[in-house]
Amino acid sequence: MIIGYEDFAKVDVRIGTVLSAAPNPAARKPAYALEIDFGPGIGRKKASAQVTELYTPEQLVGRRVAAVVNFPPKQVARTISEVLVLGFPDAEGRVVLIDVDHPVPNGARMF
Repeated sequence: MIIGYEDFAKVDVRIGTVLSAAPNPAARKPAYALEIDFGPGIGRKKASAQVTELYTPEQLVGRRVAAVVNFPPKQVARTISEVLVLGFPDAEGRVVLIDVDHPVPNGARMF
């Protein structure tokens, strides 16, 4: 399916730093409840992320992640997920998080 740039531009993808990560035991699939800092323009947001196969909570805290910040909040178990953390599946279907390879400020928008 081909989309125009106007459609792509509606998706607001930002970079943020994970402030906290803890198991989300009520989730149907193994997940972590995250708090992510997207800087002064967006602030701190919560997410439930199914990244338990490759990451521990300790590895996530301080890590930079990309997330869609303009989806409506969604309840995931007992967590209200305010953003969608982005990743790609590896050859075994495990989620590999998206990161940037040079410093950018929290809240920087992908374009």
